[in-house]
Amino acid sequence: MQTTAATTAEEACFEAGIKFGTLYHQFAGTPVSPASASTLEDAIADAIENQPHCEAVSVTVRTDRLETALAEQSAEYTELTGKFFDVTMQIEYNGCRVQTQMTMDGDYPLMEIVAVESPTDDSS
Repeated sequence: MQTTAATTAEEACFEAGIKFGTLYHQFAGTPVSPASASTLEDAIADAIENQPHCEAVSVTVRTDRLETALAEQSAEYTELTGKFFDVTMQIEYNGCRVQTQMTMDGDYPLMEIVAVESPTDDSS
């Protein structure tokens, strides 16, 4: 097995993974209702954008799914889980841009790399 240094694109993707891990595990379980959804969207995006190399974050709380869940229970709020929000992020690392997203894949919140724009010379 040969050991090589990570490419800039690989490091940028790693940075994206760090952001998603932080985002999901920091905010999963937060009480949320349709009335508080927009402030939670802003809080999540602002918190993640504070991290290095994070250029943009968009969070959409799926109020339609919240309303469906709340109709089946007596409480006026529920806990935030992956099924209740969609996320896109743009990471910029040493000239490499990574576009990411989190959407539901069945019952699983899938966090994935959508596109990687690398510098033409990636010898670093």
